[in-house]
Amino acid sequence: MSAAAANGVLGQFGITAPAGFVLVLARVSPLFVLAPLFSSRQVPPRVRTVVAVALAIGLTPLALRGHAIPHDALLIAGLALKELLVGLAFALSLGVLFAAINSAGALLDMLVGFSFGSLVDPLTGNQSAVLAQLYSLVAVAVFVAIDGDAWVVQGLARTFDFVPVTGAPDVTSLAQGVTAVFTTIFASALEVAAPVLLAVVITDVAFGVVSRVVPQLNVFAVGFPVKVVVGLLVVAASLPFAAGWISDQLSASVGQALQVVKVS
Repeated sequence: MSAAAANGVLGQFGITAPAGFVLVLARVSPLFVLAPLFSSRQVPPRVRTVVAVALAIGLTPLALRGHAIPHDALLIAGLALKELLVGLAFALSLGVLFAAINSAGALLDMLVGFSFGSLVDPLTGNQSAVLAQLYSLVAVAVFVAIDGDAWVVQGLARTFDFVPVTGAPDVTSLAQGVTAVFTTIFASALEVAAPVLLAVVITDVAFGVVSRVVPQLNVFAVGFPVKVVVGLLVVAASLPFAAGWISDQLSASVGQALQVVKVS
């Protein structure tokens, strides 16, 4: 079918509402691929698809208010690509915090010694990272407790004020904003893991001194269980403070994601 024929068919059936829905769905879809909780693998893909479509239907009247959708098929395809780019920037900015939390858990698994369990899990036979999963579950629980899902939906709705469906963002500024957010992953991971990290390092230093004083002591045989005990104790003591930090950062993550889109 030629472009002229396609434009004629679209114009015959009324392009505004269907095309507007497709554009909004293109911005909403990355949320269910990259954003925390919305992209959870525990939720079946069919359910995520239904929720994405329902959310797009609810946001379409808000997004199309005061905007005229062009009837040209090529222009609509270009707008859909732009909407997908804006949605990716918003979702990636939200997913950075959970990436930092997972990185903190993986770092602690390696330092404490639980990374051996990710190679061979004697219970399930699958790969697993104990502390990484623990911190991820705490982050999800905090996210649900503070109504983070509602904040994300409200933030997504506000992106249409910053970048309308018929507007074009500055791709350079958008990329710079996403890059700036990604540079905070390592620093945030260190903030979460700092108490346990310091405790494990001090334990290693202490066993290093002991090995010099008592050379016949098998430091590896004694040090491994002690590091596990120390790590678990410090994790239990610092987890409430980590949950508070996660709550504050989750509250700010939506604003950071909006700032990334707004800069554009």
